[in-house]
Amino acid sequence: MNRSFLHGAVPRGAAIAALIVSAAACTVAPPQPSALAEAAFNGEAAVAKVRAAGGADARELDVQPLRDTQVEDLRQRASALEKTRKYTEAAAALDQALQINTADPALLQERAEAALLLHRLDDAERFARQAFDGGSKVGPLCRRHWATIAQARQGKLDGVLAAMKLAQRQDHYDALVPQRTQAMAAQKQAQGQIDTCTVAAPARY
Repeated sequence: MNRSFLHGAVPRGAAIAALIVSAAACTVAPPQPSALAEAAFNGEAAVAKVRAAGGADARELDVQPLRDTQVEDLRQRASALEKTRKYTEAAAALDQALQINTADPALLQERAEAALLLHRLDDAERFARQAFDGGSKVGPLCRRHWATIAQARQGKLDGVLAAMKLAQRQDHYDALVPQRTQAMAAQKQAQGQIDTCTVAAPARY
């Protein structure tokens, strides 16, 4: 699949239209949920929701680790590149940082968000899950992990639903029904995990 449109070369609406035309023109092959999901996904909106979910409460415990200077420089470079919508380059800078520190949950989370911006839903979920597994499992960062997973799974669900709308044969539609059920359950599970990350800081006397 040509992913050039993921970096802004082709408008998102045009990419979706092209996939719909392609699916309509082919009466044999069923529409592919993964391709539809990547084409229709709004990475910038998804990342905004993820970061909103990670907003810290003043009463909440939020531990920020010390970082290697080189890692911090690469994180800052990635942030600057993201602001200019150079998402591929931002992801590459974070990959460099991860070569220095492969287990930093915050770095892995930032890489997961970069994957969302690139419409790489499987990568986003994988990085966010690694971040959660290696993190404290509480606090703002934890919420961002699960919000990322929820957004990636919502994108996959949307792809299945779009494929069902485009299915021209009953057997193609029927084959997607179990995928829809599974995708809905997976997204609901991730969404429900977000609130479990919130733990109030110990009372001060």
